[in-house]
Formats: sequence, C-alpha cells, structure tokens
Amino acid sequence: MSELTVGDVVAQRTVHLTRESLVRYAGASGDFNPIHYRDDVAARVGLPGVLAHGMLTMGLAVETIVPWLGDAGRIVEYGVRFTRPVVVDAEDGADVEVTATVGAVDADAARIDLTVTSAGTTVLGKAQVRVRL
Repeated sequence: MSELTVGDVVAQRTVHLTRESLVRYAGASGDFNPIHYRDDVAARVGLPGVLAHGMLTMGLAVETIVPWLGDAGRIVEYGVRFTRPVVVDAEDGADVEVTATVGAVDADAARIDLTVTSAGTTVLGKAQVRVRL
C-alpha cells in the first residue's frame, strides 16, 4: 500500500441488487421480514417499495475496500448511519454505488470514508472504516 493522502480515492464499485439478492441474503441472515420481498407488505406499512436489508447494504459497502486492503482483518472499526433505504424494483433491481476515500491518516491507521448512494441518494451516512496500516 503506497503513501496515503487525505482525499485519495482508494476503491470504487457499483453493486447491482435484485430481488433474488434479497432472498439470498434473507436466507443467509435469517431476516425474513416481508418488507424485503413483498410489495404488498411494503406498501401496507407505507414504504416506497421492497427494501434491501440495511445490513446487506452496510456489508457490501465495506467489502468494497477489502481488495485494496488485501486483508479484511485490518479493519479495526466500522460504523454507519442508515439515512435512506435502498428500494429494489421487481424488474430493474437497484444499483448501490460505493466510493472509498481517505478521510484521515495517522501513524498506524487511516480512516476511510465511504460514500454510498442508490438512485442518486445517499443511503448510508457517516460511513467510516478505521483500518490498520
């Protein structure tokens, strides 16, 4: 890993989610809340549509930096605020875009700031990862 400078973009990617992605995640996580796969239930509780699991969004966001890090064990701390849901359309799905930027650097660690958006809207706020250098 070369010298880091605040503002450097260290990783970027777009992840396409489908309803199948949500069903697979539900099976892996055990979270079978119907707002994650049934339009009628989502509408009944006032949601704009079927939503991706928050933890799925959080996990795919941080995974963006793992190839750059080379070792997920170098992640020391990770936190986000859930600001907006990712609505996953039945036919078109949804794209989640992640950009990882160096936010701060000290002698033995760095803070990586994640910008996470879907449909032009920030879906995770204050998404920060502290990594061991």
